[in-house]
Amino acid sequence: MSEREGYYTWVDEQGRVRYSPIVATSDQTPAKEPGGAVSSEGEETEFTLENYPDANELAKDGYVRPGERQPYFTWRDAQGNVRVSYFQPDTRSDVEKGFTAPPIELTPASVYHSGPDLDPVQTENQGGLDAYAVLGIEGGGDYFERFREFCCLGLEARDAVEWQQGREFGVNVTELSPTHNFLTGISPFQLIGLDSLAQGPDFIMRIRSYAQNGVFVPSLAFLDRNFEPVRLVTDLVTPYEPETWSRRGFLQAWVPVFPGQGERWLVLYTRSSDLAGQTVIEPGAGKKPKVIPHVAKGEVGLKMVEQD
Repeated sequence: MSEREGYYTWVDEQGRVRYSPIVATSDQTPAKEPGGAVSSEGEETEFTLENYPDANELAKDGYVRPGERQPYFTWRDAQGNVRVSYFQPDTRSDVEKGFTAPPIELTPASVYHSGPDLDPVQTENQGGLDAYAVLGIEGGGDYFERFREFCCLGLEARDAVEWQQGREFGVNVTELSPTHNFLTGISPFQLIGLDSLAQGPDFIMRIRSYAQNGVFVPSLAFLDRNFEPVRLVTDLVTPYEPETWSRRGFLQAWVPVFPGQGERWLVLYTRSSDLAGQTVIEPGAGKKPKVIPHVAKGEVGLKMVEQD
């Protein structure tokens, strides 16, 4: 055996070739010192956060321990010189990198229900806090009962469309759409059938109302098979996504749908109070705000969101 056997070569950060001996391994297990420390060749390692840092915290720092230099890699340039480049480890999460879709957050709204479950729910440690107010579910049954007086037994169903699965589909509310005198005023509406989803699980619906000479601000009424209201969703807090070179701007909302609980029809309509308002977009410093009026017609895109 030559003297060079038992060594390995490596290149340091200045590009110089180095030689280091390969330390022979022993079959004997190092003796464990009292207190949990392990002794190996006279070296003692204590079980401290410095020697054994938290894995999550270490990952946030790119697996670079305090006092250690940044990781680097060596490469050879066009002239054959060995170069060294330092780099900062990418510590972003898969969601931040775009590898994983972020979790869906339901859009805040005012929700009105039918049934006795609307009674305010309080506990001793809530100090009179209405749980339904926290959830966005209105506890006053008067509004829902008054809405039922206006809707929806006499609703015209001749222009109803069935829900389309597997993709976004669009419905258009136009001057030719049927109108109805809702509690909130006369409005054109679009009726969407949910019968094809009756055997499936509850799901989250993505709603996009596309802007074109204004934007249609939707309210939602879910009906049973007899056209009796089951649930109302209004006052949707819909952020506006500005237009790009490839698509129009739109208002977007995420709303749960419960076909398994008797919801068989979805009514899209708008309120007189919404028509009196407008959406104001702040484009940035030094630019004039953009004002988008609310109108009684428009295109609405609907899609069932698939969740992992």
